[in-house]
Amino acid sequence: MPAMMRYALLLTASPAAPVIDEAAIAALRPLLASAQLSDQRWLAAGTAWEGLVMMSPHSEQASLRARLAAALAPRPIDINLVPAEAARRRKKLLVADMESTIIEQECLDELAARVGLRERISEITSRAMRGELAFEAALTERVALLKGVDAGILEDIYASRVTLMPGAATLVATMRRHGAHCALVSGGFDFFSERIAARLQFDSQQANRLEIVEGRLAGSVRQPILGREAKLASLIRLTRELELDASETLAVGDGANDLCMLRAAGLGVAFRAKPIVAAAAAARIEHGDLTALLYLQGYARHEFADGLPA
Repeated sequence: MPAMMRYALLLTASPAAPVIDEAAIAALRPLLASAQLSDQRWLAAGTAWEGLVMMSPHSEQASLRARLAAALAPRPIDINLVPAEAARRRKKLLVADMESTIIEQECLDELAARVGLRERISEITSRAMRGELAFEAALTERVALLKGVDAGILEDIYASRVTLMPGAATLVATMRRHGAHCALVSGGFDFFSERIAARLQFDSQQANRLEIVEGRLAGSVRQPILGREAKLASLIRLTRELELDASETLAVGDGANDLCMLRAAGLGVAFRAKPIVAAAAAARIEHGDLTALLYLQGYARHEFADGLPA
């Protein structure tokens, strides 16, 4: 008989739509009879509930999660199962994608919109994030279309268009308060990642650099381009430098270039992600904000640090 392990079953919802109630939990109980549900608790009323279950690590967790989701439909609730070992559940390293994860925008698409190329560049962006195009080639192609644009547009985009993803500030502040290293690793541009990292007090940041000549975009990116493999390398390097076990790490992202680091992390979370990413990640958040990543680690709402102003 296969060994049984303890998992945390998490129900999370958006703080703006706190729809989890006793009726929702009751709807799940008939499907959990064989999983030995115990130690239930509210992490946040209406927004996050947790129950511990005993399951085989080789059991059909994806199938169970699908059945639970069907039982809760159409409520906007995320359902996840994560290992409940207390010693390693709260992660000591966060590696986060930036665009459409820590911030709500794709900065290159915003740049394209200002010069009348949004549709053309956004289509390439979407294909790259779905994994249909190699990230490095897609980035090179898109940036080339911006050759000659006044570099002052970067500051304008940051000031007028870039907004934080709900929950981002609280996620970083809470993990840092509890001793975690928080790293921003982006396939976007360091003009934006440097500012976002400083704004949210990330411990480190890494991104691509747009080349600028005489105050205008040169239509190129400094090599080497930070893509899928570079994000994975950053996770591995930080894990080693901080003398951590891989199980103590958390990665979050939404695009195909995040897949390698999501798979390698102790907990990889697909956040409002493309289908190929959501299907491959250990956990996924579609409805909640980024504070859901704290609930996945077992934090209760009263343990959150105050986020910085958005």
